[in-house]
Amino acid sequence: MNNKQKDLAKQAAAQYAVSLIQNGMTIGLGTGTTTAYFINLLSEKCQSESLNIKAIATSKASQLLAEKGGIKVIDPQDTQYIDIDIDGADEIDDNKNMIKGGGGALVREKIVACMSREMIVIVDEKKLVSRIGAFPLPVEVIQFGYTATIQHLNQRGFHGKLRTKTNGERFITDNGNYIYDIYFKNAIDHPVEVEKTIKGIPGVVDTGFFIGIAGRVIIGYQNGTVQIR
Repeated sequence: MNNKQKDLAKQAAAQYAVSLIQNGMTIGLGTGTTTAYFINLLSEKCQSESLNIKAIATSKASQLLAEKGGIKVIDPQDTQYIDIDIDGADEIDDNKNMIKGGGGALVREKIVACMSREMIVIVDEKKLVSRIGAFPLPVEVIQFGYTATIQHLNQRGFHGKLRTKTNGERFITDNGNYIYDIYFKNAIDHPVEVEKTIKGIPGVVDTGFFIGIAGRVIIGYQNGTVQIR
């Protein structure tokens, strides 16, 4: 799949997700390239159909994009629930287990997903896997004592590297934390147990495992069609 085909697949998934949005809804806005397509298409729908919706963004980038398109973004403290959360995934298996956080917003994404009545996942076909684990697992760690946190991770067999930006500076999340990307040699057979072990280490905020959270999955294909699971 070349970049043009990949973009078409992402757009197809995003366009279908937009068709699910109704007037008066409160929407969760994920983070990432596929979600960016969704936000732009949703902005167009809001303007053409005069939709009155509110949104909670999982990152500053998604918030800026939504506000630029005229979507009203509210603070998560201003609502008790979200009707639908639309977000992408870096990997998703047949059981809808996911690895997320390639964009660095995993903690906020998980909070918003769990506030929602349904998390709808939009992905292109290349994100489908039989078992997760090929994509590095993002782990958000606080800056204080981060070397000790990484040492504890390494001692438990979780090896990786601190995420950096293209200019070589350390990547810092919107929460002011670091991301430690863990690389696995093989697919992960028991993600729930792995997550429990990692989250038990002091300094770990959360992981990019999204287990038992996804509702419908909208898969976009390079020919422009979609499949719903």
